[in-house]
Amino acid sequence: MPSNAVLRLLDDTSPSVRGALLAYFRGTGPAAEVFLRAAAEGDSAQAEAAAWYLRELGLNDPIADFRGFIRSLNYELESGSMLLARTVSGSLDIGACCALCDEIAGRCRELLAEPCSLREKCRVLNRVVFHEFAFCTEPDDTADASHRLIDGVLEQRKGTPLALCIVYLLLAERLGMELDPVILPGRFLVGCFGSGRAFFVDPTDHGRFRTAEDVLTQMAAERSPVDPGELGPASVRELLCRNCRSLAQHYAQAGQIERAQLFAGFIREFESAQARYEA
Repeated sequence: MPSNAVLRLLDDTSPSVRGALLAYFRGTGPAAEVFLRAAAEGDSAQAEAAAWYLRELGLNDPIADFRGFIRSLNYELESGSMLLARTVSGSLDIGACCALCDEIAGRCRELLAEPCSLREKCRVLNRVVFHEFAFCTEPDDTADASHRLIDGVLEQRKGTPLALCIVYLLLAERLGMELDPVILPGRFLVGCFGSGRAFFVDPTDHGRFRTAEDVLTQMAAERSPVDPGELGPASVRELLCRNCRSLAQHYAQAGQIERAQLFAGFIREFESAQARYEA
């Protein structure tokens, strides 16, 4: 079993130390995996480093990685979306997903003529996402798991409203656009609060712009009235938690009880981590 001295070096990010430890772990055999999995528990810098070594050694556990992300309270949307997808597709090529996002964002940059407003940037993003790359919505009641996860949406160019919101936000971030998720009963929008009067992008309608009044009127017409205060930004935690809830419901309806319980467990871990943070 690796020693306490190795544990103290674990979060040293210098290339020489990391190279030496990788060689050491490869030569240690099964004991290295036991040691690293134990070290990966919790939310310390050493835990993050242990998870890195597990990935580099090909010993990573996607489910444990996502749980580690939840416990870290360091909620970044791209990392969280990719790690969540890996709990279903363990061999997911995260680099390929990021490269496709880079490609789409790069096409947007070709069409942007600075200086331009946030609304004008959203128009360009809508053109590229919903017309050139032909992303479209798959209703929740017919969507399979791949339509709810970042890799499937990027590959098939089809996703649930929530999943399309995530893709839209990741592309906007690459373009330096400050946008936020907005979560309403049965509806997911992208909120544009950064300049002037707020407006909303609706991924279920090819990115159509809506005012706050439009959204409130539509929600009332659908018998799901909301208060204007509910049109504010949601957190990354809330967005990923809703994604887990969507997957749990999908698998429960499909009769895949173990998978449904897995994602229900992620929801509970999000809630528990938040409670610890607020305590």
